[in-house]
Amino acid sequence: MTNPKPTLGGGSILATMIDLARCTTHDRIILAGTAAPQRMLELHRRGYRRVATTATCGLPHGQYDVALVGWQLHSITALEATLDWLVHFLCSDGVLVIWIDAEESSGQRKLRSMLEKLGFRVEVGTRCDAGIAISAVRGDARLRVAA
Repeated sequence: MTNPKPTLGGGSILATMIDLARCTTHDRIILAGTAAPQRMLELHRRGYRRVATTATCGLPHGQYDVALVGWQLHSITALEATLDWLVHFLCSDGVLVIWIDAEESSGQRKLRSMLEKLGFRVEVGTRCDAGIAISAVRGDARLRVAA
């Protein structure tokens, strides 16, 4: 019997991503990835009301404080295209947290390079539930402090 892959619909991956982003319930959060609708419901259950998915976010104009990206079952090249589009939704001191599954963890160096090209620097990364999670901020942004 094969264990199912973890999803970001709940559990420790989502909790880790929230911790890495230092989210508060007042932050505006945008979600990307295949499980974004389920994650939005989970965040609502946790008291986060200012949440949108890439399907419901409107036009980009730096309106979000945090972007949570759950990247599973897609290539690192597809992630690059998504990030190139998604970063325009983040405010100047916004935080980007990306979780990639174990199959893509070999692309960690490429992910770091991608983020640098987009003007982000990696703050911290951690292994969690069959993958890795990385938190990054814009190169000139100051460290966020949770209220």
